[in-house]
Amino acid sequence: MKIRKYRTSDLPVIIELWNSVVEAGDAFPQEELLNEETGAAFFAAQSCTVVLEEDDQVLGLYILHPNNVGRCSHIANASYAIDASVRGKHLGEALVFDSIRKARALGFQILQFNAVVESNTRARHLYERIGFQQLGVIPGGFRMKNGKYENICPYYYEL
Repeated sequence: MKIRKYRTSDLPVIIELWNSVVEAGDAFPQEELLNEETGAAFFAAQSCTVVLEEDDQVLGLYILHPNNVGRCSHIANASYAIDASVRGKHLGEALVFDSIRKARALGFQILQFNAVVESNTRARHLYERIGFQQLGVIPGGFRMKNGKYENICPYYYEL
């Protein structure tokens, strides 16, 4: 397993991975799919975009960027996407730990997740096991793909 900064040659795969999560409609707030042009701009605009590869195949990624601007720009935000065929192999855990190290290296003081869907128990258990603290619950804060609203659970981790 190798975790590294993305290359432009990775764009087709990471756009596909990102879009698969968007299409599922149960984790990312975005509704618009990325294409070659919008995907290249999106991933280049992050503080960092990182991929996880195994046997020269990209299996996951994360993006890291400020959660807000100005007086809140010391707080980072990250999003993760893993190829569905390899979920359960702790690749997400490796990406979260790497994003914590990278956020520290970039000078962030906190890593915050704004919209963790309550039913995303795998992610929630992972974050809690690592030491993230839940901030509370926002009732009906996430509109699922089927149109129903589900609670979101914001989390943070002090770097």
